[in-house]
Amino acid sequence: MPNVVEHTRATLNFSAGPAVLPESVLLQAREALWDIDDTGIGILEHSHRGPAVDRVFEEAKATCRRVGNIPDDFEVLFLQGGASLQFGMLAMAFLSTGRTGDYLHTGAWTKRAIADARVVGDVHVAFDGSNDDFRSIPEAADIAWSEHPAYAAYCSNNTIYGTRFDTAPDASAPLVADMSSEMFSRPIDWSKHAMVYAGGQKNLGPAGVTLAVIKRDFLELARRDLPDMLRYDLHASKDSRYNTPPVFAIYVCGLVLKWIEEMGGTEAMTARNDAKAKCIYDAIDSSGGFWKGHANSSCRSVMNIPFVSPTPEQDAEFLAIAAKAGMSGLKGHRSVGGLRASVYNAFPEQGCEALASLMRDFAKR
Repeated sequence: MPNVVEHTRATLNFSAGPAVLPESVLLQAREALWDIDDTGIGILEHSHRGPAVDRVFEEAKATCRRVGNIPDDFEVLFLQGGASLQFGMLAMAFLSTGRTGDYLHTGAWTKRAIADARVVGDVHVAFDGSNDDFRSIPEAADIAWSEHPAYAAYCSNNTIYGTRFDTAPDASAPLVADMSSEMFSRPIDWSKHAMVYAGGQKNLGPAGVTLAVIKRDFLELARRDLPDMLRYDLHASKDSRYNTPPVFAIYVCGLVLKWIEEMGGTEAMTARNDAKAKCIYDAIDSSGGFWKGHANSSCRSVMNIPFVSPTPEQDAEFLAIAAKAGMSGLKGHRSVGGLRASVYNAFPEQGCEALASLMRDFAKR
């Protein structure tokens, strides 16, 4: 695959997910649908226990470790059910009687994670950002962990509200992160985390696959008296193939990981993503108040940028103009309104420049 970001399609995809994929990945996946590795059989038709899929899994895991700089004492799992299943699965595996699950509540997805954990056991909300409409991320002084939590959970990047943690919070309990909307967009500090998970459809590949990276000493604490599909240890022992996995989604995820590696890895992604986001934030900040971002400037997301104009009517007018200019997926989430630009790893730089130019012209007019 080429080591440049190409964009030849007519439409710029700003969707929050399922989201933009590298064009070179899509072209390679198209070929594999018909015939992978000159087997005469497409990737969708191969047995999940055959040699062709063995290679897909081996390469995807090995590339994931290299790209993420994942230490050897972590398991890499490809699971199903999205990040949403992880909300309950995490609690069922680790939330034992007499312990609490501690959560930093910073948006819609932590709300759902907290609700699912409460079905299983005791939950302690160590920070609640709802009073500020989730515009900010807590400082250390704002967090009140419980005395003996089984784990501490947070969402590193909030897709809807456009906030992110610049660094992982400090916690004495095993720290678990939902990184669905920013996985491998920047390096991960594994020394702080016991587990990281991410749904695939935002920054890793298509919907249908979930990546979970779990430290082995934390995995040892997981309950075994659960239905098989909810057991992390069983998935680990079966190489993520206890049942028939979403092979095509994992194959594409492996291609995306190779693309990140060829682009220079997470360090290169960080520089590129920072520049892309700055382009749009500069258009907001230089508009004299016409455009307003939702998140406080101290904790703005680099992946998801929600913003509004002075009126809903002007929001709608801008959306119509943007659509005519070949921009899709810019309508904001109903919780925030306005507009939202999601500019994941594979989103092209020239797309951010085009949006920023359109925003400046619209604000002046």
